[in-house]
Amino acid sequence: MPQIAKRAKLYVILALVLVDLFLFFTGIGILAAGLTIALTIYGFFAISRIILRRSRLIWSLRNRLIVTYMFMGAVPIVLILALAYCGAWIVVGQVATYLVGSELNRRALALENPARVLAHSRPQDRDAILQQMAPLLAGREPGFQVVITGDGEYHYPPGSTFPAPPSAWNSYVGTVYKDGTYYSMAIARSGPRLAVIAAPLTSNVLENLVPGIGTLGFYEEPSLNTASANANGGASLRNHIVGRVPPPYNSLDFEFPPWFNPIELAIWNVPNAHRSTNLTVSTRPSAVLGVVFGDRVSTAQTSLQIFFVITFLLTLVEMISIVIGVSMTRSITGAVHSLYEGTQRIGHGDFSHRIPVKGNDQLASLGKSFNEMSSQLGRLVTVTKEKERLQSELAIASEVQNQLFPRGTPPTNTIQLTGSCEPARSVSGDYYDYLCLPSGNLALAIGDVAGKGISAALLMASIQSIMRTQLAQGNTQSTAGIVAQLNRQLYANTTPEKYATFFFGIYDENNRMLTYTNAGHLAPLLICGGTVSSLEVTGTVVGLFPSMSYEERTVRICDGDLLVAYTDGMTEPENAYGEEYGAERLAETILRFQNAAPCEIVARTMESVKQWSNSPELPDDMTVLIAKGVA
Repeated sequence: MPQIAKRAKLYVILALVLVDLFLFFTGIGILAAGLTIALTIYGFFAISRIILRRSRLIWSLRNRLIVTYMFMGAVPIVLILALAYCGAWIVVGQVATYLVGSELNRRALALENPARVLAHSRPQDRDAILQQMAPLLAGREPGFQVVITGDGEYHYPPGSTFPAPPSAWNSYVGTVYKDGTYYSMAIARSGPRLAVIAAPLTSNVLENLVPGIGTLGFYEEPSLNTASANANGGASLRNHIVGRVPPPYNSLDFEFPPWFNPIELAIWNVPNAHRSTNLTVSTRPSAVLGVVFGDRVSTAQTSLQIFFVITFLLTLVEMISIVIGVSMTRSITGAVHSLYEGTQRIGHGDFSHRIPVKGNDQLASLGKSFNEMSSQLGRLVTVTKEKERLQSELAIASEVQNQLFPRGTPPTNTIQLTGSCEPARSVSGDYYDYLCLPSGNLALAIGDVAGKGISAALLMASIQSIMRTQLAQGNTQSTAGIVAQLNRQLYANTTPEKYATFFFGIYDENNRMLTYTNAGHLAPLLICGGTVSSLEVTGTVVGLFPSMSYEERTVRICDGDLLVAYTDGMTEPENAYGEEYGAERLAETILRFQNAAPCEIVARTMESVKQWSNSPELPDDMTVLIAKGVA
């Protein structure tokens, strides 16, 4: 049944379209206009319904609001502006064509009485009559020519080649088309005599019919051209467009499209056969301001009918727009109100509240999402509180760890020390330390715990505690022995997978000698002048095996020498192409700033590494320890 109803509706619409076309071509304009209006309204409804039902145009809330504002705001404004424009175009075009058409009639009527006088004159009197008329006619009708037939053929001015009219012409006053040119012409008959006065409507004459009115001309329909072509032996009428539209008076002084007004036209080779052609005028309101509407009654009535039809259509569309806009607005505001009430209930802690969901558009999806959100808020609150607790603990751990690093450099005479650690997370697994021993020597250490985060930070704290305890007990005879003792204690008190690389040295200020043990740590750099060398590794990592022996080495640190110990966070960062910073590039950077203070060398080196990786987050903890020999 629904399919049958749809087919019947389609057949009815097709039948109405055919009837409308029949009424239009048979000239029943009023019925055709009414049926066209009805079909237009139905088509608007049908297209709107298809677009809204079969597309996702109004599924999105944003699109729905846009459609609502279009129907309630933009559409009425556009329609009002269109109505004002059409009304002004009709009035201005009608007045302009009236002025031009009236001036054409006046020019033709000015030739009527002279033509009658010449038609009734004797041949011997014509020269005297024209000598009296010529000055007046030449001023008002430039280029006029006279031809008289019936008692011989008389031409004026002498030498004129204007042909004699066909003998079938009766008296006529108006516009005549002849051999591609329009003329204001008066034809007077007195018995067998025919007197013709023709003034060509040249471009200059047409431009000065109504000075400053705009662009004007004659426009023939194809049927008129065909008929004229047959009458002229194959030559069709031409369209004449002359003049220019005056400049606008202000920004609202629009130039309107050409307005058409029919005028009577005669064909020279088809005597007494009057046809209708279109006089076109393109102008703007300022050119016809203050002129009274013309006496073209039929055209004026047609114009008013068109104006009222357009007004009715625009008003109807405006009403439809308001209905659609109000309906869509109510659906939007209803959904928003439900969401507002839901947020108020959730704000008071009622996580069991659910809002009603209707439809299958974005508003309905938003309601479902709100209900799902309210069911998860309880869990999210718990997770948030737990996260805040962990963040607080991490902040405390970071503060505690910062207290473990040296707060200042010990007083020394032959060496300057400085160090820095930037953790990749809140806490670091890297370790560095330096302090004065009871013997007057200086101990320095740097290490890197395997892993990151809290567990690595705890192991780092254990290493710091073990080392300071041993040094406080006076165990400073052998760096290898101290590192071996650290290895045994870490292995005994940590899980098997926990270990660290470690570099430890004791500097004797009396002889400027550094005795060190390197337990699997990256080889520190020793820079003497422009020469860079690496301190060798003397054993494996600490905490991984229970019984390990370590060796120690000794180097001299002279005035201006630099000892740079660092962790892998300084050499392993990669750039956008996957290339590591590397120990060689680190040495080059330090060489550029080797004459600066140790703290500036540390800052410049870390800045260079960060620029190389160009990453918002550090991939690993960055730690560096620098000792510089001084005099």
